[in-house]
Amino acid sequence: MSNYKSSFLYRNSLSIVFLLMMILTLGGQFLTGWNEKNDELEEKGLSPIPITQYFTNGHFIQATFENWESEFLQMALYVFLTVYLRQKGSSQSKPIGEKTDVDKEPEPEPNSPWPVRKGGILLKLYSHSLSISLFMLFIISFTLHLYGSLKDHNHDQVLKGLQPDTWTSYIGQARFWFESFQNWQSEFLSIAAIVLFTVWFREKGSPESKPVDMPNDETPS
Repeated sequence: MSNYKSSFLYRNSLSIVFLLMMILTLGGQFLTGWNEKNDELEEKGLSPIPITQYFTNGHFIQATFENWESEFLQMALYVFLTVYLRQKGSSQSKPIGEKTDVDKEPEPEPNSPWPVRKGGILLKLYSHSLSISLFMLFIISFTLHLYGSLKDHNHDQVLKGLQPDTWTSYIGQARFWFESFQNWQSEFLSIAAIVLFTVWFREKGSPESKPVDMPNDETPS
């Protein structure tokens, strides 16, 4: 048992399991999306898309990055806003009116990350690297969502005998923003749910939960 607990799989099991679930569900999305798109084309009397071409099809690109975009926006805002905002009694919040270890100024030590040891602008950027990286992934996903959605939209335009739209005209259309807002609102709801639910509900053994015997109105330190 001690050997297992020192193994790579045990020490990284949380990320490994979630990445495997992501790969499996992305594969499921790809196969079902490919079938759905081909059913749609067959209804219109058009030739189906080969599976090797579906990777670059706007239908797949739009659906994939529409979801990734909302996830990265959710996490970026969550990380950023928890610096300043509080929720009394929630395990997802810093204590009310108290400083914690994450608020202290970094002190270089021999085993500290190299930007901390280097100091200056590198330390400043590293101090906010989590929110910066998540916002950057949001922007990349948002751009690819726009690209895929426009590509899928223009394919439909051509089939209807209409002129394709440019990205500058398409970004102001309701379809693109409907795709975004329907995902954004669900992500914000899920964050609100876990912030509020951890005030009253518990999950023994989870670092996302307060201790089972902690009073509801007490915020973990």
